Amino acid sequence: MGKKKNGNEFLVQGGILAAAGMISRIIGMIYRIPLLNIMGTTGQGFYEVAYQIYSIALILTSYSMPLAVSKLVSARLSRHQEKNAYRIFKAALLFAIVVGGGISLIIFFGADLLAGGVMKMSMSAYALRVLAPGLVIVSVMGVLRGFFQGQGSMVPTAVSQILEQVIHAIVSIIGAYVLLQYGKTVSSDQRNDLYAPAFSAAGATLGVIIGGLIALLFLVLIFYAYKGKLNKRIRRDRTTRQESFGFIFKVLILTIAPVILSSTVYNIQNVIDSAMFSSIMSAQGFSEKHCAALLGSLGQYYTLFNVPLFMANALGSSIVPPLVRAYEKQNKEQVHQKIEMAMRVTMLIAVPSAVAFFVIPKPMLDLIWGSIDNTVAANLFRIGSISIIFYAASTLTNAVLQGVNRMMAPVKNAATSLVIHIAALFVMLVFFHWSIYAVVASKVIFGLAMCILNSHNLREAVGYVQEKKRTFVYPAVAAVIMGIVVFVLQFVLALVISSAIATLSAIVVGICVYGISLLAIGGLTEAEILALPKGAKIARMLQKVHLLK
Repeated sequence: MGKKKNGNEFLVQGGILAAAGMISRIIGMIYRIPLLNIMGTTGQGFYEVAYQIYSIALILTSYSMPLAVSKLVSARLSRHQEKNAYRIFKAALLFAIVVGGGISLIIFFGADLLAGGVMKMSMSAYALRVLAPGLVIVSVMGVLRGFFQGQGSMVPTAVSQILEQVIHAIVSIIGAYVLLQYGKTVSSDQRNDLYAPAFSAAGATLGVIIGGLIALLFLVLIFYAYKGKLNKRIRRDRTTRQESFGFIFKVLILTIAPVILSSTVYNIQNVIDSAMFSSIMSAQGFSEKHCAALLGSLGQYYTLFNVPLFMANALGSSIVPPLVRAYEKQNKEQVHQKIEMAMRVTMLIAVPSAVAFFVIPKPMLDLIWGSIDNTVAANLFRIGSISIIFYAASTLTNAVLQGVNRMMAPVKNAATSLVIHIAALFVMLVFFHWSIYAVVASKVIFGLAMCILNSHNLREAVGYVQEKKRTFVYPAVAAVIMGIVVFVLQFVLALVISSAIATLSAIVVGICVYGISLLAIGGLTEAEILALPKGAKIARMLQKVHLLK
Protein backbone atom coordinates (compact mmCIF):
# COMPACT_ATOMS: atom_id res chain seq x y z
CA MET A 1 0.00 0.00 0.00
CA GLY A 2 2.84 2.34 0.91
CA LYS A 3 4.52 1.59 -2.36
CA LYS A 4 1.43 2.51 -4.32
CA LYS A 5 1.07 5.68 -2.38
CA ASN A 6 4.65 6.66 -3.15
CA GLY A 7 4.14 5.75 -6.77
CA ASN A 8 1.32 8.26 -7.01
CA GLU A 9 2.94 10.90 -4.80
CA PHE A 10 3.23 13.19 -7.83
CA LEU A 11 -0.59 13.23 -8.00
CA VAL A 12 -0.74 14.39 -4.37
CA GLN A 13 1.88 17.07 -5.00
CA GLY A 14 0.17 17.94 -8.27
CA GLY A 15 -3.13 18.13 -6.39
CA ILE A 16 -1.59 20.61 -3.92
CA LEU A 17 -0.27 22.75 -6.76
CA ALA A 18 -3.55 22.40 -8.68
CA ALA A 19 -5.55 23.48 -5.61
CA ALA A 20 -3.31 26.52 -5.26
CA GLY A 21 -3.72 27.17 -8.97
CA MET A 22 -7.50 26.96 -8.67
CA ILE A 23 -7.54 29.35 -5.71
CA SER A 24 -5.24 31.73 -7.60
CA ARG A 25 -7.43 31.56 -10.70
CA ILE A 26 -10.58 32.21 -8.67
CA ILE A 27 -8.92 35.23 -7.04
CA GLY A 28 -7.80 36.30 -10.51
CA MET A 29 -11.35 36.12 -11.85
CA ILE A 30 -12.83 37.91 -8.85
CA TYR A 31 -10.44 40.85 -8.92
CA ARG A 32 -10.79 41.14 -12.70
CA ILE A 33 -14.44 42.07 -12.21
CA PRO A 34 -13.80 45.47 -10.57
CA LEU A 35 -10.55 45.87 -12.51
CA LEU A 36 -12.25 45.62 -15.91
CA ASN A 37 -15.02 47.91 -14.71
CA ILE A 38 -12.37 50.47 -13.73
CA MET A 39 -10.18 50.19 -16.84
CA GLY A 40 -12.88 49.42 -19.43
CA THR A 41 -12.18 47.16 -22.42
CA THR A 42 -9.80 49.77 -23.91
CA GLY A 43 -7.67 49.82 -20.77
CA GLN A 44 -7.87 46.03 -20.67
CA GLY A 45 -6.55 45.97 -24.23
CA PHE A 46 -3.53 48.15 -23.30
CA TYR A 47 -2.92 45.92 -20.27
CA GLU A 48 -3.07 42.72 -22.33
CA VAL A 49 -0.58 44.01 -24.93
CA ALA A 50 1.90 45.08 -22.22
CA TYR A 51 1.46 41.81 -20.35
CA GLN A 52 2.02 39.75 -23.50
CA ILE A 53 5.41 41.42 -24.06
CA TYR A 54 6.20 40.94 -20.37
CA SER A 55 5.19 37.26 -20.65
CA ILE A 56 7.73 36.68 -23.42
CA ALA A 57 10.41 38.37 -21.29
CA LEU A 58 9.34 36.13 -18.38
CA ILE A 59 9.93 33.07 -20.55
CA LEU A 60 13.45 34.28 -21.37
CA THR A 61 14.29 35.01 -17.73
CA SER A 62 12.27 32.85 -15.37
CA TYR A 63 9.53 30.68 -16.90
CA SER A 64 12.01 27.87 -17.55
CA MET A 65 13.64 28.14 -14.12
CA PRO A 66 11.28 26.02 -11.96
CA LEU A 67 11.23 23.16 -14.46
CA ALA A 68 14.98 23.28 -15.23
CA VAL A 69 16.10 23.62 -11.59
CA SER A 70 13.60 20.96 -10.49
CA LYS A 71 14.85 18.55 -13.16
CA LEU A 72 18.55 19.07 -12.35
CA VAL A 73 18.09 19.02 -8.57
CA SER A 74 15.91 15.89 -8.59
CA ALA A 75 18.43 14.11 -10.85
CA ARG A 76 21.24 14.81 -8.33
CA LEU A 77 19.09 13.85 -5.35
CA SER A 78 18.18 10.54 -7.00
CA ARG A 79 21.94 9.79 -6.81
CA HIS A 80 22.14 11.18 -3.23
CA GLN A 81 24.33 14.11 -4.35
CA GLU A 82 23.15 16.78 -1.90
CA LYS A 83 26.16 19.05 -2.43
CA ASN A 84 25.82 19.09 -6.19
CA ALA A 85 22.07 19.73 -5.89
CA TYR A 86 22.78 22.77 -3.73
CA ARG A 87 25.43 24.01 -6.16
CA ILE A 88 22.83 23.78 -8.92
CA PHE A 89 20.63 26.07 -6.83
CA LYS A 90 23.40 28.67 -6.26
CA ALA A 91 24.41 28.72 -9.93
CA ALA A 92 20.78 29.10 -11.04
CA LEU A 93 20.31 31.96 -8.58
CA LEU A 94 23.26 33.89 -10.03
CA PHE A 95 22.05 33.17 -13.56
CA ALA A 96 18.56 34.46 -12.72
CA ILE A 97 19.82 37.73 -11.23
CA VAL A 98 22.14 38.52 -14.15
CA VAL A 99 19.79 37.55 -16.99
CA GLY A 100 16.64 38.87 -15.28
CA GLY A 101 18.29 42.20 -14.51
CA GLY A 102 19.63 42.60 -18.05
CA ILE A 103 16.32 41.90 -19.81
CA SER A 104 14.49 44.07 -17.26
CA LEU A 105 16.61 47.06 -18.35
CA ILE A 106 16.00 46.30 -22.03
CA ILE A 107 12.23 46.18 -21.49
CA PHE A 108 12.20 49.38 -19.42
CA PHE A 109 14.20 51.50 -21.86
CA GLY A 110 12.74 49.85 -24.97
CA ALA A 111 9.09 50.11 -23.90
CA ASP A 112 8.18 52.75 -26.51
CA LEU A 113 9.72 50.76 -29.36
CA LEU A 114 8.15 47.47 -28.28
CA ALA A 115 4.67 48.85 -27.56
CA GLY A 116 4.44 51.37 -30.39
CA GLY A 117 6.77 50.03 -33.08
CA VAL A 118 6.17 46.29 -32.74
CA MET A 119 2.68 45.97 -31.24
CA LYS A 120 1.15 49.15 -32.72
CA MET A 121 -0.24 50.00 -29.26
CA SER A 122 1.90 52.95 -28.19
CA MET A 123 -0.16 53.69 -25.07
CA SER A 124 0.78 50.27 -23.64
CA ALA A 125 4.31 51.58 -22.99
CA TYR A 126 3.30 53.02 -19.61
CA ALA A 127 2.16 49.64 -18.30
CA LEU A 128 5.20 47.92 -19.80
CA ARG A 129 7.65 50.17 -17.91
CA VAL A 130 5.93 49.39 -14.62
CA LEU A 131 6.15 45.66 -15.35
CA ALA A 132 9.87 45.65 -16.25
CA PRO A 133 11.35 45.38 -12.68
CA GLY A 134 9.14 42.35 -12.04
CA LEU A 135 11.41 40.25 -14.27
CA VAL A 136 14.20 40.16 -11.67
CA ILE A 137 11.76 39.35 -8.87
CA VAL A 138 10.07 36.50 -10.73
CA SER A 139 13.41 35.11 -11.97
CA VAL A 140 14.75 34.65 -8.43
CA MET A 141 11.37 33.34 -7.28
CA GLY A 142 11.44 30.75 -10.09
CA VAL A 143 14.78 29.37 -8.87
CA LEU A 144 13.48 29.01 -5.30
CA ARG A 145 10.29 27.31 -6.49
CA GLY A 146 12.27 24.95 -8.70
CA PHE A 147 14.60 24.05 -5.83
CA PHE A 148 11.69 23.12 -3.56
CA GLN A 149 9.96 21.21 -6.39
CA GLY A 150 13.17 19.28 -7.03
CA GLN A 151 13.09 18.27 -3.36
CA GLY A 152 9.63 16.81 -4.01
CA SER A 153 7.57 19.51 -2.28
CA MET A 154 5.05 21.71 -4.08
CA VAL A 155 3.82 23.36 -0.86
CA PRO A 156 6.15 26.43 -0.90
CA THR A 157 5.27 27.04 -4.55
CA ALA A 158 1.55 26.60 -3.86
CA VAL A 159 1.43 28.93 -0.83
CA SER A 160 3.58 31.57 -2.54
CA GLN A 161 1.27 31.49 -5.59
CA ILE A 162 -1.79 32.20 -3.46
CA LEU A 163 -0.01 34.92 -1.48
CA GLU A 164 1.25 36.50 -4.68
CA GLN A 165 -2.21 36.52 -6.23
CA VAL A 166 -3.94 38.00 -3.16
CA ILE A 167 -1.50 40.94 -2.99
CA HIS A 168 -1.61 41.25 -6.78
CA ALA A 169 -5.40 41.58 -6.72
CA ILE A 170 -5.54 44.21 -3.97
CA VAL A 171 -2.75 46.40 -5.35
CA SER A 172 -4.00 46.13 -8.96
CA ILE A 173 -7.47 47.41 -8.09
CA ILE A 174 -6.14 50.29 -6.00
CA GLY A 175 -3.45 51.15 -8.57
CA ALA A 176 -5.88 51.07 -11.51
CA TYR A 177 -8.36 53.36 -9.75
CA VAL A 178 -5.81 55.90 -8.51
CA LEU A 179 -3.97 56.20 -11.82
CA LEU A 180 -7.27 56.35 -13.74
CA GLN A 181 -8.09 59.56 -11.92
CA TYR A 182 -4.67 60.96 -12.75
CA GLY A 183 -5.03 59.77 -16.34
CA LYS A 184 -8.30 61.63 -16.72
CA THR A 185 -6.52 64.86 -15.82
CA VAL A 186 -3.77 64.14 -18.35
CA SER A 187 -6.37 63.22 -20.99
CA SER A 188 -8.06 66.57 -20.44
CA ASP A 189 -4.78 68.49 -20.66
CA GLN A 190 -3.52 66.58 -23.71
CA ARG A 191 -6.95 66.35 -25.39
CA ASN A 192 -6.46 62.61 -25.87
CA ASP A 193 -8.94 60.31 -24.13
CA LEU A 194 -6.57 57.32 -24.36
CA TYR A 195 -4.37 58.54 -21.49
CA ALA A 196 -6.97 57.61 -18.86
CA PRO A 197 -7.24 53.88 -19.77
CA ALA A 198 -3.47 53.73 -20.47
CA PHE A 199 -2.59 55.09 -17.02
CA SER A 200 -5.21 52.85 -15.43
CA ALA A 201 -3.60 49.82 -17.13
CA ALA A 202 -0.22 50.93 -15.76
CA GLY A 203 -1.72 51.14 -12.27
CA ALA A 204 -3.10 47.63 -12.63
CA THR A 205 0.37 46.27 -13.39
CA LEU A 206 1.65 47.49 -10.02
CA GLY A 207 -0.03 44.42 -8.52
CA VAL A 208 2.32 42.16 -10.49
CA ILE A 209 5.39 43.82 -8.94
CA ILE A 210 4.20 44.08 -5.34
CA GLY A 211 2.60 40.62 -5.36
CA GLY A 212 5.78 39.07 -6.73
CA LEU A 213 7.94 40.85 -4.16
CA ILE A 214 5.86 39.65 -1.19
CA ALA A 215 5.82 36.07 -2.54
CA LEU A 216 9.60 36.19 -3.01
CA LEU A 217 10.12 37.33 0.59
CA PHE A 218 7.93 34.44 1.75
CA LEU A 219 10.00 31.90 -0.20
CA VAL A 220 13.25 33.37 1.18
CA LEU A 221 11.92 32.96 4.73
CA ILE A 222 10.91 29.34 4.01
CA PHE A 223 14.35 28.67 2.53
CA TYR A 224 16.16 29.95 5.62
CA ALA A 225 13.83 27.93 7.86
CA TYR A 226 14.78 24.85 5.81
CA LYS A 227 18.50 25.75 5.70
CA GLY A 228 19.39 23.88 8.95
CA LYS A 229 17.97 20.59 7.66
CA LEU A 230 19.60 21.18 4.29
CA ASN A 231 23.03 21.77 5.87
CA LYS A 232 22.76 18.47 7.81
CA ARG A 233 22.00 16.58 4.60
CA ILE A 234 24.92 18.27 2.84
CA ARG A 235 27.31 17.33 5.68
CA ARG A 236 26.21 13.69 5.42
CA ASP A 237 26.83 13.67 1.66
CA ARG A 238 29.87 11.54 0.82
CA THR A 239 29.93 12.36 -2.89
CA THR A 240 33.57 12.43 -4.03
CA ARG A 241 33.01 14.25 -7.32
CA GLN A 242 31.95 17.86 -6.85
CA GLU A 243 30.63 19.51 -9.99
CA SER A 244 32.37 22.78 -10.89
CA PHE A 245 30.35 25.95 -11.38
CA GLY A 246 31.60 26.07 -14.97
CA PHE A 247 30.15 22.62 -15.62
CA ILE A 248 26.93 23.50 -13.78
CA PHE A 249 26.43 26.68 -15.82
CA LYS A 250 26.93 24.66 -18.99
CA VAL A 251 24.40 22.01 -17.91
CA LEU A 252 22.00 24.72 -16.70
CA ILE A 253 22.12 26.57 -20.01
CA LEU A 254 21.77 23.34 -21.99
CA THR A 255 18.72 22.45 -19.87
CA ILE A 256 17.19 25.92 -19.84
CA ALA A 257 17.75 26.73 -23.53
CA PRO A 258 15.37 24.08 -24.95
CA VAL A 259 12.76 24.91 -22.29
CA ILE A 260 13.10 28.62 -23.14
CA LEU A 261 12.88 27.94 -26.86
CA SER A 262 9.89 25.65 -26.43
CA SER A 263 8.09 28.03 -24.08
CA THR A 264 8.93 31.05 -26.23
CA VAL A 265 7.63 29.51 -29.42
CA TYR A 266 4.66 28.05 -27.52
CA ASN A 267 3.72 31.37 -25.91
CA ILE A 268 4.96 33.97 -28.40
CA GLN A 269 1.85 33.34 -30.45
CA ASN A 270 -0.09 35.76 -28.20
CA VAL A 271 2.36 38.56 -29.02
CA ILE A 272 2.36 37.67 -32.72
CA ASP A 273 -1.44 37.46 -32.69
CA SER A 274 -1.81 40.93 -31.14
CA ALA A 275 0.83 42.47 -33.42
CA MET A 276 -0.66 40.93 -36.57
CA PHE A 277 -4.20 41.75 -35.49
CA SER A 278 -3.40 45.41 -34.72
CA SER A 279 -1.32 45.90 -37.89
CA ILE A 280 -3.82 44.28 -40.27
CA MET A 281 -6.85 45.89 -38.64
CA SER A 282 -5.07 49.28 -38.76
CA ALA A 283 -4.32 48.76 -42.46
CA GLN A 284 -8.00 47.95 -42.95
CA GLY A 285 -8.90 51.34 -41.46
CA PHE A 286 -9.78 50.51 -37.84
CA SER A 287 -8.67 52.82 -35.02
CA GLU A 288 -6.30 51.97 -32.14
CA LYS A 289 -9.19 52.40 -29.70
CA HIS A 290 -11.36 49.89 -31.62
CA CYS A 291 -8.51 47.34 -31.75
CA ALA A 292 -7.74 47.83 -28.04
CA ALA A 293 -11.40 47.18 -27.13
CA LEU A 294 -11.43 43.93 -29.13
CA LEU A 295 -8.15 42.85 -27.54
CA GLY A 296 -9.80 43.62 -24.20
CA SER A 297 -12.51 41.06 -25.03
CA LEU A 298 -9.74 38.63 -25.96
CA GLY A 299 -8.28 39.32 -22.50
CA GLN A 300 -11.58 38.19 -20.95
CA TYR A 301 -11.30 35.01 -23.00
CA TYR A 302 -7.72 34.38 -21.80
CA THR A 303 -8.69 34.97 -18.16
CA LEU A 304 -11.28 32.17 -18.14
CA PHE A 305 -9.53 29.97 -20.71
CA ASN A 306 -6.48 29.59 -18.46
CA VAL A 307 -8.51 28.40 -15.45
CA PRO A 308 -8.86 24.71 -16.49
CA LEU A 309 -5.24 24.67 -17.70
CA PHE A 310 -4.02 24.91 -14.09
CA MET A 311 -4.34 21.12 -13.81
CA ALA A 312 -2.08 20.47 -16.80
CA ASN A 313 0.46 23.00 -15.52
CA ALA A 314 0.37 21.59 -11.99
CA LEU A 315 0.68 17.95 -13.07
CA GLY A 316 3.39 18.92 -15.57
CA SER A 317 5.42 20.48 -12.74
CA SER A 318 4.80 17.63 -10.27
CA ILE A 319 5.41 14.78 -12.71
CA VAL A 320 8.94 15.86 -13.74
CA PRO A 321 10.93 14.77 -10.61
CA PRO A 322 9.41 11.24 -10.34
CA LEU A 323 9.44 10.87 -14.12
CA VAL A 324 13.16 11.74 -14.23
CA ARG A 325 13.87 9.14 -11.52
CA ALA A 326 11.84 6.44 -13.30
CA TYR A 327 13.42 7.27 -16.66
CA GLU A 328 16.97 7.22 -15.27
CA LYS A 329 16.27 3.80 -13.72
CA GLN A 330 14.93 2.69 -17.15
CA ASN A 331 11.64 1.65 -15.55
CA LYS A 332 9.46 1.84 -18.65
CA GLU A 333 6.33 0.59 -16.88
CA GLN A 334 6.51 3.35 -14.26
CA VAL A 335 7.12 5.99 -16.93
CA HIS A 336 4.02 4.86 -18.86
CA GLN A 337 1.89 4.63 -15.71
CA LYS A 338 2.74 8.17 -14.60
CA ILE A 339 2.10 9.68 -18.03
CA GLU A 340 -1.24 7.88 -18.42
CA MET A 341 -2.47 8.82 -14.94
CA ALA A 342 -1.46 12.48 -15.39
CA MET A 343 -3.18 12.68 -18.79
CA ARG A 344 -6.37 11.02 -17.51
CA VAL A 345 -6.68 13.41 -14.57
CA THR A 346 -5.99 16.37 -16.87
CA MET A 347 -8.71 15.32 -19.30
CA LEU A 348 -11.22 14.82 -16.46
CA ILE A 349 -10.97 18.60 -15.97
CA ALA A 350 -10.31 19.86 -19.50
CA VAL A 351 -13.11 18.03 -21.36
CA PRO A 352 -16.08 19.20 -19.21
CA SER A 353 -14.57 22.70 -19.06
CA ALA A 354 -14.55 22.86 -22.86
CA VAL A 355 -18.19 21.74 -23.01
CA ALA A 356 -19.29 24.24 -20.34
CA PHE A 357 -17.55 27.11 -22.13
CA PHE A 358 -19.30 26.11 -25.35
CA VAL A 359 -22.87 25.78 -24.02
CA ILE A 360 -23.18 28.74 -21.61
CA PRO A 361 -20.33 31.20 -22.31
CA LYS A 362 -22.37 34.40 -22.12
CA PRO A 363 -24.17 33.57 -18.85
CA MET A 364 -20.80 32.75 -17.25
CA LEU A 365 -19.22 35.97 -18.57
CA ASP A 366 -22.25 38.00 -17.45
CA LEU A 367 -21.90 36.44 -14.02
CA ILE A 368 -18.34 37.77 -13.79
CA TRP A 369 -18.48 40.95 -15.88
CA GLY A 370 -22.19 41.78 -15.92
CA SER A 371 -21.68 45.52 -16.27
CA ILE A 372 -20.28 45.33 -19.83
CA ASP A 373 -21.37 43.77 -23.12
CA ASN A 374 -19.85 40.26 -23.21
CA THR A 375 -21.17 39.21 -26.61
CA VAL A 376 -17.78 39.26 -28.36
CA ALA A 377 -16.05 37.33 -25.57
CA ALA A 378 -18.89 34.76 -25.54
CA ASN A 379 -18.50 34.18 -29.29
CA LEU A 380 -14.76 33.73 -28.79
CA PHE A 381 -15.50 30.89 -26.36
CA ARG A 382 -17.92 29.20 -28.74
CA ILE A 383 -15.18 29.12 -31.37
CA GLY A 384 -12.22 28.32 -29.13
CA SER A 385 -13.59 26.12 -26.35
CA ILE A 386 -12.31 22.86 -27.87
CA SER A 387 -8.75 24.19 -27.81
CA ILE A 388 -8.84 23.89 -24.00
CA ILE A 389 -8.48 20.13 -24.52
CA PHE A 390 -5.62 20.56 -27.02
CA TYR A 391 -3.73 23.07 -24.89
CA ALA A 392 -4.11 21.01 -21.71
CA ALA A 393 -2.80 17.88 -23.44
CA SER A 394 0.10 19.64 -25.16
CA THR A 395 1.11 21.49 -21.97
CA LEU A 396 1.38 18.20 -20.10
CA THR A 397 3.18 16.36 -22.92
CA ASN A 398 5.67 19.24 -23.24
CA ALA A 399 6.72 18.65 -19.62
CA VAL A 400 6.82 14.87 -20.14
CA LEU A 401 9.06 15.14 -23.22
CA GLN A 402 11.43 17.45 -21.36
CA GLY A 403 11.42 15.04 -18.41
CA VAL A 404 12.57 12.13 -20.62
CA ASN A 405 15.39 14.21 -22.15
CA ARG A 406 13.63 14.97 -25.45
CA MET A 407 14.23 18.64 -24.75
CA MET A 408 14.19 19.86 -28.34
CA ALA A 409 11.08 17.95 -29.41
CA PRO A 410 8.59 20.51 -27.96
CA VAL A 411 10.66 23.29 -29.56
CA LYS A 412 10.42 21.80 -33.03
CA ASN A 413 6.76 20.92 -32.58
CA ALA A 414 5.86 24.39 -31.32
CA ALA A 415 7.80 26.03 -34.17
CA THR A 416 6.01 23.89 -36.76
CA SER A 417 2.62 24.55 -35.15
CA LEU A 418 3.37 28.28 -34.95
CA VAL A 419 4.08 28.50 -38.69
CA ILE A 420 0.76 26.77 -39.42
CA HIS A 421 -0.97 29.06 -36.89
CA ILE A 422 0.44 32.28 -38.41
CA ALA A 423 -0.52 31.22 -41.93
CA ALA A 424 -4.06 30.42 -40.79
CA LEU A 425 -4.37 33.71 -38.88
CA PHE A 426 -3.19 35.72 -41.89
CA VAL A 427 -5.71 34.08 -44.20
CA MET A 428 -8.56 34.51 -41.68
CA LEU A 429 -7.77 38.19 -41.09
CA VAL A 430 -6.90 39.32 -44.63
CA PHE A 431 -9.18 37.22 -46.80
CA PHE A 432 -12.06 36.19 -44.53
CA HIS A 433 -12.10 39.41 -42.42
CA TRP A 434 -12.91 37.45 -39.26
CA SER A 435 -11.51 40.20 -37.02
CA ILE A 436 -10.79 39.09 -33.42
CA TYR A 437 -12.44 35.70 -34.03
CA ALA A 438 -9.58 34.79 -36.37
CA VAL A 439 -7.17 34.89 -33.42
CA VAL A 440 -9.06 32.24 -31.47
CA ALA A 441 -9.85 30.08 -34.50
CA SER A 442 -6.15 29.93 -35.43
CA LYS A 443 -5.30 28.93 -31.84
CA VAL A 444 -7.48 25.83 -32.25
CA ILE A 445 -5.29 24.83 -35.18
CA PHE A 446 -2.10 25.48 -33.17
CA GLY A 447 -3.25 23.37 -30.22
CA LEU A 448 -4.32 20.46 -32.42
CA ALA A 449 -1.01 20.46 -34.30
CA MET A 450 0.93 20.44 -31.00
CA CYS A 451 -1.05 17.44 -29.71
CA ILE A 452 -0.43 15.39 -32.85
CA LEU A 453 3.30 16.17 -32.99
CA ASN A 454 3.90 15.65 -29.24
CA SER A 455 2.08 12.30 -29.33
CA HIS A 456 4.32 11.16 -32.18
CA ASN A 457 7.47 12.14 -30.24
CA LEU A 458 6.28 10.38 -27.07
CA ARG A 459 5.73 7.19 -29.03
CA GLU A 460 9.27 7.44 -30.43
CA ALA A 461 10.89 8.42 -27.11
CA VAL A 462 9.41 5.89 -24.67
CA GLY A 463 7.04 3.79 -26.76
CA TYR A 464 4.04 5.45 -25.16
CA VAL A 465 0.64 5.51 -26.88
CA GLN A 466 -2.18 7.26 -25.05
CA GLU A 467 -5.18 5.10 -24.19
CA LYS A 468 -8.22 6.69 -25.86
CA LYS A 469 -11.47 5.22 -24.54
CA ARG A 470 -11.12 5.90 -20.82
CA THR A 471 -9.03 9.06 -21.25
CA PHE A 472 -11.11 10.89 -23.86
CA VAL A 473 -14.32 9.05 -24.81
CA TYR A 474 -15.79 8.46 -21.33
CA PRO A 475 -15.16 12.04 -20.12
CA ALA A 476 -16.59 13.35 -23.42
CA VAL A 477 -19.81 11.31 -23.08
CA ALA A 478 -20.28 12.44 -19.45
CA ALA A 479 -19.48 16.03 -20.43
CA VAL A 480 -22.05 16.05 -23.26
CA ILE A 481 -24.74 14.80 -20.85
CA MET A 482 -23.66 17.54 -18.43
CA GLY A 483 -23.70 20.16 -21.20
CA ILE A 484 -27.29 19.36 -22.21
CA VAL A 485 -28.48 19.52 -18.60
CA VAL A 486 -26.62 22.77 -17.90
CA PHE A 487 -27.89 24.49 -21.07
CA VAL A 488 -31.52 23.56 -20.49
CA LEU A 489 -31.45 24.25 -16.75
CA GLN A 490 -29.80 27.66 -17.12
CA PHE A 491 -32.27 28.67 -19.85
CA VAL A 492 -35.34 27.58 -17.87
CA LEU A 493 -34.20 29.01 -14.52
CA ALA A 494 -33.28 32.36 -16.11
CA LEU A 495 -36.93 32.77 -17.08
CA VAL A 496 -38.06 32.76 -13.46
CA ILE A 497 -35.06 33.90 -11.37
CA SER A 498 -32.06 36.17 -11.90
CA SER A 499 -29.55 35.13 -14.55
CA ALA A 500 -26.71 35.07 -12.03
CA ILE A 501 -28.45 32.62 -9.66
CA ALA A 502 -29.63 30.54 -12.64
CA THR A 503 -26.05 30.28 -13.94
CA LEU A 504 -24.57 29.38 -10.55
CA SER A 505 -27.27 26.77 -9.98
CA ALA A 506 -26.74 25.26 -13.42
CA ILE A 507 -22.96 25.04 -12.86
CA VAL A 508 -23.35 23.31 -9.48
CA VAL A 509 -25.89 20.83 -10.88
CA GLY A 510 -23.68 20.32 -13.94
CA ILE A 511 -20.69 19.32 -11.81
CA CYS A 512 -22.84 16.74 -10.01
CA VAL A 513 -24.31 15.41 -13.26
CA TYR A 514 -20.82 15.08 -14.79
CA GLY A 515 -19.52 13.13 -11.79
CA ILE A 516 -22.53 10.81 -11.65
CA SER A 517 -22.48 10.22 -15.42
CA LEU A 518 -18.77 9.45 -15.35
CA LEU A 519 -19.22 6.86 -12.61
CA ALA A 520 -22.33 5.38 -14.26
CA ILE A 521 -20.59 4.66 -17.57
CA GLY A 522 -17.46 3.31 -15.86
CA GLY A 523 -15.24 6.28 -16.53
CA LEU A 524 -13.67 6.02 -13.06
CA THR A 525 -12.87 2.84 -11.15
CA GLU A 526 -12.41 2.47 -7.41
CA ALA A 527 -8.68 1.81 -7.88
CA GLU A 528 -8.28 5.04 -9.84
CA ILE A 529 -10.20 7.05 -7.26
CA LEU A 530 -8.02 5.60 -4.49
CA ALA A 531 -4.94 6.75 -6.41
CA LEU A 532 -6.15 10.37 -6.34
CA PRO A 533 -5.33 12.79 -3.51
CA LYS A 534 -7.75 11.99 -0.61
CA GLY A 535 -8.96 9.09 -2.75
CA ALA A 536 -9.92 6.86 0.20
CA LYS A 537 -12.26 9.53 1.62
CA ILE A 538 -13.78 10.18 -1.81
CA ALA A 539 -14.35 6.45 -2.36
CA ARG A 540 -16.05 6.01 1.04
CA MET A 541 -18.32 8.98 0.39
CA LEU A 542 -19.32 7.62 -3.05
CA GLN A 543 -20.00 4.18 -1.56
CA LYS A 544 -22.32 5.70 1.04
CA VAL A 545 -24.46 7.29 -1.68
CA HIS A 546 -24.28 4.07 -3.79
CA LEU A 547 -22.38 5.67 -6.67
CA LEU A 548 -19.45 3.30 -6.26
CA LYS A 549 -19.71 -0.42 -5.65
